[in-house]
Amino acid sequence: MSDPRHDDAPSAPPVRVLVVDDEPQIRKFLEISLRAQGYHVETADSGSSGLEAMATRGADLLILDLGLPDRDGQDVLRELRQWSQVPVILLTVRAGEAEKVAALDAGANDYVTKPFGVQELMARIRALLRSHA
Repeated sequence: MSDPRHDDAPSAPPVRVLVVDDEPQIRKFLEISLRAQGYHVETADSGSSGLEAMATRGADLLILDLGLPDRDGQDVLRELRQWSQVPVILLTVRAGEAEKVAALDAGANDYVTKPFGVQELMARIRALLRSHA
């Protein structure tokens, strides 16, 4: 019987995740957690740098904070949706229903409030990637 770890079939490239959050601790925590799950991770600390990274290098999934220093995350999302349908998970402290509804209507695929459980976030990522495969 063959060992699946030594299969000669080419493996799919790792899923590329872009994390856009102005909090260095959150970026680092997500980077470590996502890499441990086999994802390729890039980070950005502002809306402008996140949009630039998406435009130049792309990603398979975007994790986006709403409270960014240079512009609101919903503005970033609306601009992104003009040219990309990449799946987007919003990760934010904003927990009000009106904020969630507005963000989902603006094009977010999912909405997770801080503080969050990393296992739940990973499950949401897997579910979102399955639905966009």
